[in-house]
Amino acid sequence: MIKKLIVVFICVFALNINAQEGTASPYSFYGIGSLKFRGTVENRSMGGLSVYADSIHLNLRNPAYYTGKNIKLFDNESRPVKFAVGASYSDLNLEAASGSEKANATTFDYLALNVPMGKFGLGFGLLPYTSVGYKLESLNDAGDAENRYRGEGGLNKAFVGLGYQITENLRIGADVSYNFGNVQNTVIEFVYDDQGELTQFQTREDNRSDLSGLNVNFGIAYTDMLTEKLELMASATYTPESNLTSNNTRSFSTIVINDITGQEFVFNTIDADLVANGLNKTDLTLPSRLSVGAGIGQPRKWFAGAEYTYQNTSKFANPIFNIANSTFENASSVAFGGFYIPDYNSFSSYFKRVVYRAGFRFEGTGLNINNESINEFGISFGVGLPVGRLFSNANVGVEFGQRGTTNQNLIQENFFNLNISLSLNDRWFMKRKFN
Repeated sequence: MIKKLIVVFICVFALNINAQEGTASPYSFYGIGSLKFRGTVENRSMGGLSVYADSIHLNLRNPAYYTGKNIKLFDNESRPVKFAVGASYSDLNLEAASGSEKANATTFDYLALNVPMGKFGLGFGLLPYTSVGYKLESLNDAGDAENRYRGEGGLNKAFVGLGYQITENLRIGADVSYNFGNVQNTVIEFVYDDQGELTQFQTREDNRSDLSGLNVNFGIAYTDMLTEKLELMASATYTPESNLTSNNTRSFSTIVINDITGQEFVFNTIDADLVANGLNKTDLTLPSRLSVGAGIGQPRKWFAGAEYTYQNTSKFANPIFNIANSTFENASSVAFGGFYIPDYNSFSSYFKRVVYRAGFRFEGTGLNINNESINEFGISFGVGLPVGRLFSNANVGVEFGQRGTTNQNLIQENFFNLNISLSLNDRWFMKRKFN
């Protein structure tokens, strides 16, 4: 049944959408779900910019930033151990040619730790890679339910990486990620008799794909003082193409739906023979990704930069996920952002030590439906609030944006994201000195 869908959004004359998993986006129907942003709240508050890095914040997008120069506070002997955890809330207004609906979702974003080791730096953590969460209903010409679509799950990423300081200005790094998770979707096809009454039994198709695989990410970063006050930062990351193994199951059930509660009662189930079609175990291609960026600023005062990312999404392929009238094309994005600190060392005013961030981004997601490219735009703002000692801080960011279009009977998402994180620092390793 999934395979014969022309496209969910062609026949969406009515929407019934609730919060699901880590996303409520109907576009998570495609592939292995909506791609989650790999980065901290600090990055997201600057339009997704990941060029900038300092000694007190984690950078999850470039493993070269796991290391860096020792800081004066620690007698130039070491750097702080950095810990970061983040979560977000999304509120969506979904618009179609026939009307609009609202949806929301709350999700864990990342948990990561960065440990200094001389010229090396070790980073590891856990974060979601993709997320699936939708509940859609289409109506027939008579205004009755024709199909109901549900999906949940997603892919998670556990990573470990190492950065190395080659010179005072140049550092490199690499991380290895183990991707794991599952994608589940359900389709119910409603059947009516000649009088237009719902028949007693309906048909439900259940699909599940358990995914796993490894991929690597390489990074390089360069920093240099152009003048006594002006600093240049430039970085690049590259993720080669990799594969995921997808173990797939599919079943068809005869069900009865309670008209009052909506509860589904299964009468019998038949498992599809995916082995005969070679679909029980398939390989999914994760496309390569290249990102380059640069910026300038005054240390502990301000920074402004830009970043371009290209992803070879047209290589994404897995027969079990193929859906008619939807394809993947190469994706790209551009981000601009920065921050400003009124007075980093102020003792008289707390708000002068607050970091004020802003940025915006344009993104071609790589998804194409009915020959319509799905694009995304976002503008973001945020603050870094100093807490405790050793430069620890709480970060709050908001983002307003838009994804998709109402052309070709598709859906346009107008979203608001609230992002919150803690960035904590401590000194674990200290040389003992004796007089």
